[in-house]
Amino acid sequence: MLKISGEALMGDQGYGLNPPTVARIAQEVKSVHDLGVEICMVIGGGNIFRGLAGSAQGMERTTADYMGMLATVMNALAMQSALEGLGVFTRVISAIPMDQVCEPYIRRRAVRHLEKKRVVIFAAGTGNPYFTTDTAATLRANEMACEAIFKGTKVDGVYDKDPKKFDDAKRYDTVSYDEALAKRLGVMDASAIALARDNNMPIIVFSLDEPGGFRTILAGEGTYTLVHGGKSAA
Repeated sequence: MLKISGEALMGDQGYGLNPPTVARIAQEVKSVHDLGVEICMVIGGGNIFRGLAGSAQGMERTTADYMGMLATVMNALAMQSALEGLGVFTRVISAIPMDQVCEPYIRRRAVRHLEKKRVVIFAAGTGNPYFTTDTAATLRANEMACEAIFKGTKVDGVYDKDPKKFDDAKRYDTVSYDEALAKRLGVMDASAIALARDNNMPIIVFSLDEPGGFRTILAGEGTYTLVHGGKSAA
């Protein structure tokens, strides 16, 4: 399971989709797919609309969250287009039925797509308000029997504070689920980490800005942080 934020698709612009950035990430996914790895993805929607931001400005929370889910569908369709342009067969599966543009979520059908070596992009979160795309990624990863969740970010792992603001920020090589929750390390939201912990699903946090990073991390090399059930190591 590859989880990336909607902001990762913006590139250097402040809003929306940056086609060269989408194409670059699609190439990263293809390089791993070419190894024969079964890949599914969840993409956030923060580059278009973030439910929490909408509710903070007075919008009713449920409505704002549904708008955020629709934003994830737009991002998923953009990534599908980029991947299929590279010759990678891709299916977008939405938790909210919209048959004209993508398939509805049926677990067995999604598993079958993966068995046929198609990339599956899960859109519209869990289909429910009050749940983030982090939680959706963890839920789908468990349903698809994934071996791990790869969280692509703008930094090369988990730090005790923002490394872009603090020069003395400390990076963790490994961190336990409980410590990530207790210290609020910002790996994923609390419900996603708790779900991963309860199902012993490892989370690997790495930089998506590093060319070839996804494939390198999959080979056990490069710089990343492993979130798992063991003890932490800085």
